[in-house]
Amino acid sequence: MDKLDINKLNNEQQLALHNTEGPVLVTAGAGSGKTRLLTYRIAHLIINKEISPSNILAITFTNKAADEMKQRLSNMVEDSDKIWISTFHSMCSKILRKNIKNLDGFDTNFSIYSDSDKDKALKTICEKLNLNVEDYKTNASSHISNAKNENLGPWEYQCLNQTTNDIDKYVKIYSAYQAYLKKNNALDFDDLLIKTFELFKTCPDILNYYQNKFLYIHVDEFQDTNTIQYQIVKMLAMKNKNIFVVGDEDQCIYGWRGANINNILSFKKDFPDCKIFKLEQNYRSTKQILTTANNLIKNNVSRLEKVLWTANSEGVKVEERLLNNETEEAEYVASTIYSLVNNNGYKFSDFAVLLRLNALTRPFEERFLSYNMPYVVFGGFKFFERQEIKDIIAYLRVFVNPQDSASLFRIINVPKRGIGESTINQLVELTEVHNVSPLNLIFNCDEYMLSDSFINKIKPLSTMLTELQRLYKELPPVEFVKSLINKTNIRSSYDNGTDEGLNKLLNIDSFISSVEEYFEANPNSNLVEYLESITLISDIDNYDDKNNVISLATVHSAKGLEFKVVFIVGLEEKNFPIIRYNDSSDMEEERRLMYVAITRAKERLYMTRVRSRFVYGKRDYCVDSRFLKECGIVKEKSSPILSNNSQTSQAFPTYGFKASFNLNKEVKNKSINYTVGDKVEHTKYGIGVVKSVDSASRCIVVDFEGFGNKTLFIDYAPIKLVQEE
Repeated sequence: MDKLDINKLNNEQQLALHNTEGPVLVTAGAGSGKTRLLTYRIAHLIINKEISPSNILAITFTNKAADEMKQRLSNMVEDSDKIWISTFHSMCSKILRKNIKNLDGFDTNFSIYSDSDKDKALKTICEKLNLNVEDYKTNASSHISNAKNENLGPWEYQCLNQTTNDIDKYVKIYSAYQAYLKKNNALDFDDLLIKTFELFKTCPDILNYYQNKFLYIHVDEFQDTNTIQYQIVKMLAMKNKNIFVVGDEDQCIYGWRGANINNILSFKKDFPDCKIFKLEQNYRSTKQILTTANNLIKNNVSRLEKVLWTANSEGVKVEERLLNNETEEAEYVASTIYSLVNNNGYKFSDFAVLLRLNALTRPFEERFLSYNMPYVVFGGFKFFERQEIKDIIAYLRVFVNPQDSASLFRIINVPKRGIGESTINQLVELTEVHNVSPLNLIFNCDEYMLSDSFINKIKPLSTMLTELQRLYKELPPVEFVKSLINKTNIRSSYDNGTDEGLNKLLNIDSFISSVEEYFEANPNSNLVEYLESITLISDIDNYDDKNNVISLATVHSAKGLEFKVVFIVGLEEKNFPIIRYNDSSDMEEERRLMYVAITRAKERLYMTRVRSRFVYGKRDYCVDSRFLKECGIVKEKSSPILSNNSQTSQAFPTYGFKASFNLNKEVKNKSINYTVGDKVEHTKYGIGVVKSVDSASRCIVVDFEGFGNKTLFIDYAPIKLVQEE
């Protein structure tokens, strides 16, 4: 077991660690060792202050951060598994699993709806309210999250947003959505927080229990807390006031999902006797990189004054490149990585390519494939959101939470068993007539006066679900999952002989491995807890630097990570900062996002932008991002004027090796053989359907199942036309 050596902390960190009683606010700059401070402080409380591990709470913002803290503490203290170390949502879920029965209408086996589950529910509700799904669903989702982040019900939200267009319709959707969740015994991510707050407000004895349990409370990434999260923390801390929060207002980048920067700026008002410590020494980056970060962030007004410094070396100069278009930009990034790996001893896992928008990944993916360089995309399509995985999860939810009718209707005809829309509509009508849940009626279809044709349609499903329900009660979770996949014959839905079908079957095998790994690590857990763990997982939780791959990520996805070499790409106005942000507070958040991107880099930092980019459905001339000038990287804005042959000119060196394709090669005379509706096959994305063709830019938009729309350059994309038989 590792010894607790407080001398490994610097003076300011030690001062913060020793102030164990009362409220403490630590403003910790990027790379300033806040994770070590938090870990050491908890170990100090247990070892030197003899505080029981079960009386300590530590809240992080990602499962990855929680797991890292658990691992570190397991090497330092006894009974570290008794410390509550979790994300806000996991903590609230744990509290609700034990206590939600005190709230009307829910039981402890509630389902947790992911964002895709929420979208599907809102689509159904919009259709029932005769509202255009495309016009209302996305905005309704945002309105609902905004309301919940501020802890506002439908009527309260409407009162505060009277001038908002169609507010009455959005409030109707909000009310219907809450009723939908209650009917299905389900909570969405926001509800985990709302219901915990409601529980504490209405059940003072439960609040008192947790106040007495959590004598010492720690909150990491405090700048990212929203209103309801901060209210929950304050309620828990008000009795003992031993609350230790660590944050950096310069890294508050989640305003779009409710993060309230005023929480960290106002902490002193809420806890007037709090002590404040400032961590400014950076252990991660070179002096060159920190100078760039400091130059940028000083342009923000809403911040506590601090300047990062480091004892690290000066390091190499921060590089910037102006390329003609996104193809050249991707080639520059790929060729630079290739050179650094082959000539400077770097590994692929040392690199991150960071973007403001996930939509810009396509050319980088194509170049990495061309160079045969391994990569992974964060901030994109998640494994547990794939169709075949969602189908299996829906089956499991049917047994874990029998009230989850939405999950039942998802799998009622998966694989196909002849249950059509008319049978489903009849099932819904019968449940209302007999006042039972759909699953109850299916299980007991013989007990009701139902037509022979209806029973003949439902009976095979009833028999199968009844058998699976018996196995659910008898078998260990892993064996039940395997039995469910076999007995439902769900593989047959995807075993169509195509590469896409094969990938889906492999994904099912990966899902089984996920279940096995979870229960091997958590032998006393159940399927409720497993489903919760995968629903609350985030992209960053899957990051493992032992995997030797390049990380291609949105800046939001890369928060909390660090890399030896970072490329920040797409640095043009409209893209970074993004086009929709105009007022000063939004621009300050964009600047904080750029600051986060810069401070991910340890040794080398590259910044790229282009003269023209195909984005938002058309090719546009670009203007340098204002952040380049603020960083001190670019003195004047570059001209957006393109030379006549700029689309094919090589604007950068090839670093002593032959590029995988010649950008100077004339390809414009190559005919375009694609039309809307054609099927094409891509080496990575499988079969897709052409949605649009742009002859001028020589691009096509293809809809790939499981991947969505992808914009592809005809001349370079690894695609071929699929001939219909």
